[in-house]
Amino acid sequence: MKIVLFFHGGSLNRGCEAIVRSGVALLKNHNPEVKVDLLSHNPKSDAGIPLIDNIYLDEYRTLKKFSLEWFISAIKIKFFKDETYFYRKAHKDILEKVNNYDLFLSIGGDNYCYGEQPNIYEVDRSIKKAGKKTVLWGASIGEEDLSPAKIEDLKLFDLILARESLTYNILVSKGLTNVKLCADGAFTMDKELLHLPEGWQEGNTLGFNFSPLVWNKNKESRTAAFNLVKHILDTTDMTIAFTPHVIEPGNDDYECLKDFHDEFKATGRVLLLPNNLNAIQYKGYISRMRFFIGARTHATIAAYSTLVPTMVLGYSIKSKGIAKDIFGEEKLVLNLDEISNTQKLIQKFEEMKTEELQIKETLQNRIPEIKKMSHKAAEYLFELK
Repeated sequence: MKIVLFFHGGSLNRGCEAIVRSGVALLKNHNPEVKVDLLSHNPKSDAGIPLIDNIYLDEYRTLKKFSLEWFISAIKIKFFKDETYFYRKAHKDILEKVNNYDLFLSIGGDNYCYGEQPNIYEVDRSIKKAGKKTVLWGASIGEEDLSPAKIEDLKLFDLILARESLTYNILVSKGLTNVKLCADGAFTMDKELLHLPEGWQEGNTLGFNFSPLVWNKNKESRTAAFNLVKHILDTTDMTIAFTPHVIEPGNDDYECLKDFHDEFKATGRVLLLPNNLNAIQYKGYISRMRFFIGARTHATIAAYSTLVPTMVLGYSIKSKGIAKDIFGEEKLVLNLDEISNTQKLIQKFEEMKTEELQIKETLQNRIPEIKKMSHKAAEYLFELK
């Protein structure tokens, strides 16, 4: 069997890297003979990921003005309100390979959280028209994200693998019968232990991740996050390790966290992890933290999966669903409105600190089960006929 992973933005987002790393490893663990290629917006960023057979560029293409394709597209759009021809040309890098693979694995599970995606729908329709199997890997989709057009697109998939139960229940409630519940593959991802930086307190360092994405959605959240950091430094003897996890231009955690580091470096109890580590290296540092506070979902998965008590600055259904599947409730997950409330942040931090041992015990009991659910994704995929 030949599989291609597509709708991957590149590994400067270490969460996307974690999905690819763990996904390819899960597939080859369950079927060592399978061939797995990757289509990527940034192949250079993916070069160090093991087990991938080939990596190809997937570039969103524009039509050269006054070319034949440009005229055809313009006529279809102007007179028939039909953009499908343009979308097929824009995603030429995917569709020109349609005959090369048995199964197309869409790893853009988050894509369905950001409004209508008619270009994605057209790609999915084109792949299905070619008689190929399609799987949506690691989906998280909220009730508010669904529309009739999106539901019709989701029905096209031979299999949808929901990575948490909130998404699974919502999709099933909409009449979708092609959905299976699993867990995010990143729970199974390896870690690499690098040398601990100067100032790190073994057993007493708290990881802190904040993102421009959260800041842009709630402008007051940054001030509240600063206040939380100050509270931690004032009331504990912990070191804080500011931990980036996405380093894309325009969406760079490192640039955001550098402001935090500069503000508090005079305390001598903060450090900033570098912006050139890969996903397993960040996971290695996170695994040696006492607590973790994070906005990026896959940074929090790195913490959960290594039994680190975690507080989530959550902004989507995936954060809530993952916590619910681990704890039976949306424990220590703050929604977008709450993260601008300093007192709420401090209250949740104090709750995490007070319940440290109970949380670790729950993680010790639940994470092995969650990892088994991660493996279910590959099992379900290879059951497709």
